[in-house]
This record gives sequence, C-alpha cells and structure tokens, in this order.
Amino acid sequence: MSFSKEDALKYHSEGRKGKIEVIATKPCYTSRDLSLAYSPGVAEPCLEIAKNEDDVYLYTAKGNLVAVVSNGTAVLGLGDIGPAAGKPVMEGKGVLFKRFADIDVFDIELNTKDPKEIIRAVQLLEPTFGGINLEDIKAPECFEIEEELKRTMNIPVFHDDQHGTAIISCAALMNAAEVIGKKLSDMRMVVSGAGASAISCCNLYISAGFKRENIFMFDSKGLIHKDRNDLNKYKIPFAGEHKYASLKEAMKGADVFVGLSKPDVIDANMVKSMAKDPIVFAMANPDPEIKYEIAKAAREDVIMATGRSDYPNQVNNVLGFPFIFRGALDVRAKAINEEMKMAAVKALANLAKEKVPEVVLNAYGGAEFSFGREYIIPKPFDPRVLWNLAPAIAKAAMDTGVARIQITDWKAYEEELKERLGYSEHVIRVMVRKAQKNPKKIVYPEGDEEKIIRAANSVANDKIAIPILLGNKEIIKNKIIDLGYDENLFQIVDPNNFDRISEYVDDFYALRQRKGITKRDAKELMSQRNYFGSMMVRKGDADSLIGGLTTNYPNTIRPALQVLGIKKNGNIVSGLYIVIIRRKVYFFADTTVNINPTAEELAEIAISAADTVKEFDIEPKVAMLSFSNFGSSKHPESDKVAKATSIVKERRPDIICDGEMQADTAVVSSIIEKEFPFSNLKGNANVLVFPNLSAGNIAYKLFERLTSATVIGPILMGLSKPVHVLQKGASVDDIIKMTAIAVVEAKQSHK
Repeated sequence: MSFSKEDALKYHSEGRKGKIEVIATKPCYTSRDLSLAYSPGVAEPCLEIAKNEDDVYLYTAKGNLVAVVSNGTAVLGLGDIGPAAGKPVMEGKGVLFKRFADIDVFDIELNTKDPKEIIRAVQLLEPTFGGINLEDIKAPECFEIEEELKRTMNIPVFHDDQHGTAIISCAALMNAAEVIGKKLSDMRMVVSGAGASAISCCNLYISAGFKRENIFMFDSKGLIHKDRNDLNKYKIPFAGEHKYASLKEAMKGADVFVGLSKPDVIDANMVKSMAKDPIVFAMANPDPEIKYEIAKAAREDVIMATGRSDYPNQVNNVLGFPFIFRGALDVRAKAINEEMKMAAVKALANLAKEKVPEVVLNAYGGAEFSFGREYIIPKPFDPRVLWNLAPAIAKAAMDTGVARIQITDWKAYEEELKERLGYSEHVIRVMVRKAQKNPKKIVYPEGDEEKIIRAANSVANDKIAIPILLGNKEIIKNKIIDLGYDENLFQIVDPNNFDRISEYVDDFYALRQRKGITKRDAKELMSQRNYFGSMMVRKGDADSLIGGLTTNYPNTIRPALQVLGIKKNGNIVSGLYIVIIRRKVYFFADTTVNINPTAEELAEIAISAADTVKEFDIEPKVAMLSFSNFGSSKHPESDKVAKATSIVKERRPDIICDGEMQADTAVVSSIIEKEFPFSNLKGNANVLVFPNLSAGNIAYKLFERLTSATVIGPILMGLSKPVHVLQKGASVDDIIKMTAIAVVEAKQSHK
C-alpha cells in the first residue's frame, strides 16, 4: 500500500481536524429537550446515581467508554516522541475501538514521565470511564503503572503493548505447535527483545504450557542469565543458569524464535540451524527480525508469522483489544484477569480452525485459506472475531467473579454484537477485495482534477483498478509530479490527440446518424471527454467509466445512454444509492433517473437492485414503498406499487420482496411482525424501492444532509456496460469506493 507524506498529513488535517468527534446520542432541538438533557431534568439521574453508584452505567455512557492513556514514551516505531506527538496514534486507537467493537474512546495524553503521576492521574479518572487502555508507555515503568492501577481500581485496566501481542501470538503459537505435532512443554524458545511486550508474551506462553527454563531471552546486552547484575525485577524471572554466547548460538536446534526487537537480527543460516519444523514469529514492525521471503527460502518447513498484513499469519493487536474490552464492558468487569486473557487466546486459536466463510474470503481478495501452516490465526478483518472473542471474555469474567452483571442468553448477545459491529458495513471492503482479485480499466473523464488523480493513485497502488485519465497530457503529468506520484502508474489519454479518433467518430456517427447526429456533430461530441470515455468503454479500451465530479448529472449519463445504451432484455436505466446509518446498510432505488416509473418499470428496478445487492454478499430483502400498507389506502399510485410487487414475485420468486408498504413498516421489524405476519418479508428490509423519483431523491438527500449517514453512489443499473456518476464534489474516498464498485460490476458485465 502506497501513499505520500502529503496524503497522510491531508488525511489527518482536512475538514474537521484529527480523526474523532463527540456526537450527541439524544435529541436537543427544543426547550423540552434542553430541560431533559441539562437543567432541571438532569437532576433526576444524578439523584438516582447518588443513591446507587452502579446506576451510573444505566444513565450515562460510562459503560461503553474507554480511556486510551499514554505519555508518548514508547510510540510504535517512533520511540519517545512525547504526549502531543503521540496524540494522532491515540486517536487512531480510538478509531479502531469504535470500528471493530463500537466502543467510544477519549484519548488522554499525560505530560509526565513519572509513574506515580500517571498512576494518580488515571486513578482520578475512574468515575468517568468503564475501562482504561494504557498505550505506548515505555518499560519498565509500564509494568509498575499497570500493576498498581489493577490493584487499586475497580474497572478493567489493560496495557495493550504488553498483553495484546501476547494474546494474539500465544493463540498462533498454540496452533503452530498443533500443526507440526509438538507439545509446548517440549519445545525450546529463543526470544529477541526483553521489553514490555516480550516479557508479557513469555509469561502468557508459560501459562499456555511452555516451560520457563526452556525460554532464552536476549536484550540489547545479550542473553539474560543469573550472573548478570543489571536486570530489573521483570527480567530476573527469565534469568537461567545456561549461557549462550550469542543469539546465533542459541538458535541452533531451537524450536521457536520470537522476535519483539528490531529488523534483521537473524539471518537465513540461523533459521537453517533450527530444529525440524521451526516456528519463527518475527513481529518487529514494520520491518521484521527476518524478512518473510528469506525465512521461507531458508526452510520450506518453517511456520512464519509477522506483524505485517502483506504476509500470512499477521499478528495484529486489533485482533485483541477491541473485543477484550467489549466483553469486559458488557458484564461490567472489575478487571481483566489472567483467565480472561487465556479465554481470548483459546477463542482465537479455535476460530482459526473453523471453516472460513465466503464473506471473509472475499474480504481478502477471494484467496482460499484454511487451518494450516499459512493460516494459524484469524485474519484481522474477520468479523467473526467479535462474536467469538467478546463472549469468551464475558464468560471468563463471570466464571472468575469479576463480572458485575450476568449474561444468560448467549445467542441474543451474539446478535447484539453483530448489530454493534454493523456487520453490513463490510460492503465496501467486500467490493474492494473483489476488485483487487481482478482489476479492470477504469476511465475518468475529469482526469486533470486533483481529487481524481489522488484517487487514481490509490486505486493503482492498491491494485483495485487500472486508471485511465482523460485530458491534456502535459497538464495531468505536471499535476502528478507536483503530488509526488509515479507517473508510470497512470495511463493518460488526450481525446484531442488520440490516434484512433477517426475510428471513434465513425462508430459514433454510425450509431447515432438516424437520431439527429451529423458527422460534424459526431466529431465535436467525441472531443468531449464524457462522450469519448463512454466510447472507450464501448470499444473495450476501458471497462467502466466514472465521472460527474465537476459536471451536472445529465452531462454524464446522457453520453453513456447514447453511446452504450440499455443492456439486452432491459428497458430502463435506474440509480441505486448505498445509505449506511447506525451500522445498518440500506439500498435506495430509483433515486436518480426515472421520474414516474410504471409498475413494470418499478419491478425491473427492484430486480436490478436485488441483483446488484447480491454482489455485496448481502441477501436482498426488497420493500416496495408507498403511502399505503398492503391495500390500506386504495389509489392508483399505491395500486401501481402493489402491481409491481406482484410482477417481481412472478418473474423472480427467488427474491424476497413484498409491498406495497409504508417506509416505517419496511425498516421497523416489529411493525411487520405484529401487524402483517402474512408478509414474506421478515426482519428489516434492506432494499427500498421508491414509487417515483421525487420520493427516492428527496429521501437520500435528507439522509445525507440531516443525519450522520454515509451515502455512496449512485450506482447506475441497466446500462449495457458499467458507468457510474459521482456526486458533485465527491471526496477522494468516495471516488475510490465507486471505483471498486465499478470494477466488480465490470467483471460481471464481462461474464
């Protein structure tokens, strides 16, 4: 994955600064709202909490709020850069908590290196937070800080630098040992590194079955052994009688190497000297203790893990901390104890042995993987981690007596976790991974726009698509160079200096000569980039077109309709928007094209939408919307929707579809369950087909402007080849998302 320094700085500085914000979860628009939110209404929950302190979890956000606390003395890969410089990392940690486990975070950077000051500051925060995540605090101070906080506080305290890597790597180690048929108790381990993470890892490995006397730990001064007098109290337990003169000597015959130190501390010969079926966990980031390719070339039988996402068996802390805190918070645990950590280890290890579902395979480019040497630990973006790990943590907390509340219905808890995750929000990631499996050529008519160039650079580097930029070559090249990008990543085409322009003009003229277009008109229109780009798609010189960043909607769709036309056996083109709100995804159709479709056209829109939604690995549940519920209001408009529903059911009985129904009936499952149990639409609908363009267009624009919804689209359906129109002023991220969607649709078009 490639990006420039400017890209990274822009990401953090554009728009609202940083990566986080505080959002109110209750309305505050009227004087009544204000009275409830603050004075005098707020007094009521205050008084209840004063009577029973545990009610703070009932009336405030404490139960879902974690503090990420750091003094910036050991920031990953950057060292002691201080609390202010470490703040972007802590904000990022908050983003991961929210993204993977729906946990709210305040990051707190403390301007002190004194452990006692940090301890006191965190202790004073206990009334505010449901848990404390210590982050990037150097050893050995981090040990003292965590120990004292765990001893004195009644909420979970977890130093992720220590325990996160320990939990993930321990699960991987247990599975690696199982794959090669060895017992942990029989193996000898060499460890490079003796900081917070290394010591915590080894302590957890011992809990899992490793023998302490079989662990040989090296710090910057060499092997830790009993004759050294420079060891702190945390290293002393790993000081043995045996002395190895060097890491190289210790590696001979070793079963396991664990690296938590720095790049390139071991070489191919050292790996060759290890025992049969060696396990090498080179976890220094971003550059491991030995490169993956070198280790694999040295030994075919090696089981290798790193901290990197571009190799198998990634040891990534995001597999741990969000889900550990999720389970702990959900039972209001007083602490995160050793039993809870081991429960997390076992849950991760067991999940890796389960059959990998298609949704996960698609998220990783469609590559097949199953339990074995190249897959000993779940993938970081496997959504199943949440509903496997969090219940394991919660149960262990209950079993060990640190839980304040009990969970009895574990199936209901699993469903709650899936809802929290916003399982359906993986839709864009699914499309990105599918696109990466087989990138297609995407032409961008507005190729000289900076946003387009930035997006094209990303999709090229991430192998999502092969970008073609339309416009003046010199202007575009200069902008690419100014942005610091590699111009070789881009294909640039200038319609005014294209060697096959006469061929394009002739073909377009032949296509439109009986529809009012003269040869001169054809030549003039082919100089316009939207027409030229559409012809590239028609001729197979590009697979899809994405335009509309700076032009009005009709100026993009009209050329596409004239050049490409409607797909075979189709009658209309329609638009579909993806609307993601409160971790749920909906698809709105038609929102952009058909002003007042007939019943037959509505049915075609619904079928097209359902088939498109399937490409996102989501089962479509189609609601045909109206002001009427199943005949409650007889009118030609509601009758039209009812007729369209019947046509869909007749033509495509495989699609779950019902109507006509009101919007709240479609999205509030209790309404349809109680009032209309005869409906075949169970649960919430996710595809909403609007009766006319006014309704659909108004609905998606209100969601976009008045709510926190993410709105992506429109996806054009019904064209013979894929063309997509950006919203005017779309962001770089929007363009990348639409590109992934366009690539996947282009693949289907080829089929």
